Amino acid sequence: RKGGGNIDWIYNASLNYKAEGTPLIVLAGKDYGMGSSRDWAAKGTLLLGVRAVISESFERIHRSNLVGMGVLPLCFMEGESAQSHGLTGAETFDINLPVNAEGLVEPRCEVPVTATRADGGKIAFTARCRIDTPVEAEYYRNGGVLQTVLRRLLNESRKPAMVWPRPTSHDTYAGPEI
Repeated sequence: RKGGGNIDWIYNASLNYKAEGTPLIVLAGKDYGMGSSRDWAAKGTLLLGVRAVISESFERIHRSNLVGMGVLPLCFMEGESAQSHGLTGAETFDINLPVNAEGLVEPRCEVPVTATRADGGKIAFTARCRIDTPVEAEYYRNGGVLQTVLRRLLNESRKPAMVWPRPTSHDTYAGPEI
């Protein structure tokens, strides 16, 4: 539902938001991502334009797959939920993800979030970042696993190749004995 307006198919709504340049988030309950085809579910989430998921908890592998796709997993603090904060999904969200000088998030850090209602009212709360390891922090910084691998390959290709000295006329070669 867009701004309390018409209900539409998720895909169609995501295209409209994408055309407007509006990144999306998902507000979810417990065990978000539980079920089969979790890697495809994470890819679908990214392709719909979702940039973050704020849930009460994550299914372990799905959380990891979201990070691998470059989607930020956040958890409400213990005992909190979208309902306890009065969130409907019609709000706009500011997620203030703290990063270090290298652009890496500290795993499992606290993240200030502010939701703004259409009337201008604000709801501030803290979420727990569920990027759990330094490797995942690197994946997230780069936009996912694929981008991290491509970046590494590109960096390796830019390193000077090892060049053996060219033999001169006075060099001798002692090859294998025959």
